[in-house]
Amino acid sequence: MAAESETGGHRTVCYGWRIVAVFAITQTVGYGTLYYAFAVLLHPIARDLHTSATTVTGALTTAILTWAIMAVPVGRWLDRHGGRAVMTLGALAGAALLVAWSQIHTVWQLYAVFLGLGATMSMALYEPATAVIVSWFDAARRPRALLAMVVVAGFASTIFMPLTGLLNDRLGWRTTLLILSGSYAAIAVPLHAIVIRRPPVRRSAGPRATTAERRVPVRTALRDSRFWCLAIAFVAHGAAMSAMTVHLVGFLTSTGHPATFAATVAGLLGVLSVTGRLVLTAAQRRVRLHRVVAAVFVIQAAAGFSMPVLAGGRTGAIVAVTAFGLGFGIASIATPQLLADRYGTTAYASIAGALATPVTLTKAGAPLAAAALLGATGGFTPVMTAIGAASLIAAAGILARADSPRPSG
Repeated sequence: MAAESETGGHRTVCYGWRIVAVFAITQTVGYGTLYYAFAVLLHPIARDLHTSATTVTGALTTAILTWAIMAVPVGRWLDRHGGRAVMTLGALAGAALLVAWSQIHTVWQLYAVFLGLGATMSMALYEPATAVIVSWFDAARRPRALLAMVVVAGFASTIFMPLTGLLNDRLGWRTTLLILSGSYAAIAVPLHAIVIRRPPVRRSAGPRATTAERRVPVRTALRDSRFWCLAIAFVAHGAAMSAMTVHLVGFLTSTGHPATFAATVAGLLGVLSVTGRLVLTAAQRRVRLHRVVAAVFVIQAAAGFSMPVLAGGRTGAIVAVTAFGLGFGIASIATPQLLADRYGTTAYASIAGALATPVTLTKAGAPLAAAALLGATGGFTPVMTAIGAASLIAAAGILARADSPRPSG
């Protein structure tokens, strides 16, 4: 194992799993409070601020754009200093910003808070947690470690969206945010501060890489055509996921389904994301990872293309959403494995940050582009067709140059 010391290998492995257990908890609470609560509180906040839901939604777009901008500098910090300081600070700042969010009275204050939340999410959620896990585990153990974290955290929406709704109904959105803030601070801040640490260095491996040495694999990755094929794949996949997430309920209601049924079916996506991750991890034991991922993306493409035909009936809608939902969460497992296997772990966080920037920007813009397409065409069929096409592009990008030799350096 890359992170094992010669005298304490077993203890090191055990401590790595302790970090995984901590992230399973803090990522669940972090996504539930910092991200998923927004969807539940959107309309109550819009009413109190006397503005439109679209204007309030723009605040989340601002956060996601900030998240994308911060991906590279946070990745560099993680490579140089590890995750304890940045993830503890991110959790502390996130809790403080939830308090600030509860006190806003104008739209500009809302946007200012979400500007900060975007930065804190880049410091405390999946990307830095994944980088820490990658540094602790070798290629054999890494898939199971990542799976353990994301399977648990995949239920964040299942837990926190109903909880946030219940609190809002009884206490109002301002008090709800204060409760969420206290919960996140009490759980994530001490766990990040106490448990996260850098893995020990094997004596035979020499000292940790210097800044100059870490630049070598980053330059190598950015010059590698395979990296840009992966970038195209995950950008296209991120666009498809983001557009479907935002517009699925509207699409299902437009086909005549009741709003309750549409919301329930859309809620399957969170559970299916866990299912897809489990399927991916099991299948890659027999089939190479990139082929499994490409196959899932093709299934999603077929689901996107067929939705306008199948979704008119309840059974067809459930089948189509289930097929598409298998790809939710795939990227969080596949990306770290594909990058670490090809470029190593010395500068993993910096390389992952370079990839995360365009992917996150796309996730912010794709729902707006889909809404524009809907407005221009007057129907959801072109939107679903575009989502299917993006999934096909993602599959092609995953397969492109997959068998090319690893770049030197």
